[in-house]
Amino acid sequence: MRDLLERRVNVFLSVWNKLRSSLDTNGEIKLPKGYCDAELSLDSRLEVLLPRRQGLGLCSTALASYLIGLHNDLVHSVHRHTKEDDRYLISPSEVADLHLISYEVERDLIPLILSNCQYSMEKGGETLQDFDLERIQQQVISKFLQGKPLITLTGIPTLVHRHDRNYEQLFSDVRNKLEQSALPSSVMNMISGELQSYSDVCDALSLTEITLGFLAMAGENADMLLTEYIEQVLQMGDQTNPHVLQALRRCQLRHSMALWQLLCAHKSEQLLHLGRDPFADVSPDYKEELTPELAKLLHTFLVHCRLETFLQELHEMITLKLRRAQAVQEFKPTWSLKESLLPYLDDKDSDLALELEDTFPDEILLSHAAGTWKAAAAFKREHRDS
Repeated sequence: MRDLLERRVNVFLSVWNKLRSSLDTNGEIKLPKGYCDAELSLDSRLEVLLPRRQGLGLCSTALASYLIGLHNDLVHSVHRHTKEDDRYLISPSEVADLHLISYEVERDLIPLILSNCQYSMEKGGETLQDFDLERIQQQVISKFLQGKPLITLTGIPTLVHRHDRNYEQLFSDVRNKLEQSALPSSVMNMISGELQSYSDVCDALSLTEITLGFLAMAGENADMLLTEYIEQVLQMGDQTNPHVLQALRRCQLRHSMALWQLLCAHKSEQLLHLGRDPFADVSPDYKEELTPELAKLLHTFLVHCRLETFLQELHEMITLKLRRAQAVQEFKPTWSLKESLLPYLDDKDSDLALELEDTFPDEILLSHAAGTWKAAAAFKREHRDS
């Protein structure tokens, strides 16, 4: 398997390096400036091999698209020559080896050409080669080109990072399959207390997201314990950190979405404590620093609000709404943060909505969203450690 993987990686690198100039000028998918400037090697970043719709993953997606175009051009040429119907279409996800135009020069083409070559001697001893070009063409078409399908350019399989998933659709599907409810405060406190390390929080979040994916498709009894579902239905007990399973022992499947919300916010709190930015992929338009005056107004609100609920709800809105590629067009940074968060809370029938409407500072804008959350997380840690 290792040898096979190594061969395929080397084939990818070789093909990319030969075609990168063509990709830059003629590719169906336009790559960002500079992506085609340098050759790739085994020292290049792994991301170039993983097809995506953004970042370095565009390299493999664009190369696949370009090769599909070359394949289709050859198939169209054969159809014009043979007058065959060209309605045989498949999607990229359906492609198998038998669908592709494939040959090796030494193994396939040279023997075919030599078998259609006749030699003759002229006076003087000179050997002449006479190729039957028409027969060679017929055999190339019948052996390598005929019967191959056209491949659509839409639907090229790509990887989706977990944080790029459409969680709003996922949550809608989950709610349609089974009832969801909030986590009791005692359970939230227990989970937060037992999952103290960043790695444990990440393991628990990954497990929760896997669970949500299966629940969105198949549903289940909302009263079933989450650990029972993981161990008996998903058969993942042996693959799961025992400490994480122990921390989640009081959660039911009805708490899956609330657990996701808690763990996401908890993960970002851990990142912040480690000196990293939990909102690295959020537009800078939402990362304006709070002025001392705004920080003082926020502090007054935080002293009296339900801090944990506020942290989780604001974090979820930033994660689901402000991380979108077109977020700035949909959620203007100059809008009031309160007026932006309130409709989101109203849609969820959150009890925090009334509290926010009455006491949250109007002066804090959506542009301060990330800074507001970080300040609230720091406030929580200071009061917990004091």
